[in-house]
Amino acid sequence: MSQTTKSQTSGNGWTGGGKRGVPEGLWMRCPDCKTMVYRKSVQQRANVCPECDHHFYMSARDRIRHVLDDGTFEEWDQHLKPTDPLGFEDKKRYVDRLASEQRRTGLNDAAITGTGMIRARRVAFGVTDSAFIMGSMGSVVGERLTRLIERATERKMPVIIISGSGGGARMHEGILSLMQMAKVSAALARFDRAGGLFISVLTNPTMGGVAASFASLGDLVFAEPKALIGFAGPRTIKATIRIELPKGFQTSEFLLEHGYVDRIVPRDRLKSEIARAIDYCGK
Repeated sequence: MSQTTKSQTSGNGWTGGGKRGVPEGLWMRCPDCKTMVYRKSVQQRANVCPECDHHFYMSARDRIRHVLDDGTFEEWDQHLKPTDPLGFEDKKRYVDRLASEQRRTGLNDAAITGTGMIRARRVAFGVTDSAFIMGSMGSVVGERLTRLIERATERKMPVIIISGSGGGARMHEGILSLMQMAKVSAALARFDRAGGLFISVLTNPTMGGVAASFASLGDLVFAEPKALIGFAGPRTIKATIRIELPKGFQTSEFLLEHGYVDRIVPRDRLKSEIARAIDYCGK
């Protein structure tokens, strides 16, 4: 006499026949080598693919934990929050977009600034996050970076800014956004005259007004491997001038070859390279 067992599925992951289903999210496909990789192994390597060393997105908070010594970060100007001076509206109102981005990312704008230690060296530290409206630079981002640089000038600290801004100047704030390019650059000029050291780290993507202003003004410019760096995107340029662009155009490697960046630094070596540069420059 045969017995038939019905397949059952429950919320705890068990499926019929006594076999446990594979929980979702354990594996992820690398966009570079196309390999399915174990998500936890990627996270353990600071969001770097274990097969091809592709550098995945890393949040601003994770970058702070990765680069600064544990427990040393003190955030500055967290109270500064964006407003909607133009009453801007495209597919949704800017105020609604800001609110949804703040809920989704846990940030109140695209930059975090403060001070911390890198291998026991005190620095002024800023990072932009592409998750928040593509890391675009609005009034708050510009103001935070300017204040960061001004405090570093007063306290004679090196400035480290890690850029992950694919949105450039934020169109929702119009000229108020565009003026941040000049404001941050002017603060860096004063910092430079005071003898300060600015190390700029470019990650994927660093584009638009960010690349055209403070991100390219470092005394030393480091870049992560295969990062997209430039002003207008490759597709926009190709559609405008209608010529075939060079292979690898606007990648870190292409820009290193043409003198735009000083060194390509893999993520696992960034902390040590910054500390070494600070010591070498006597800062």
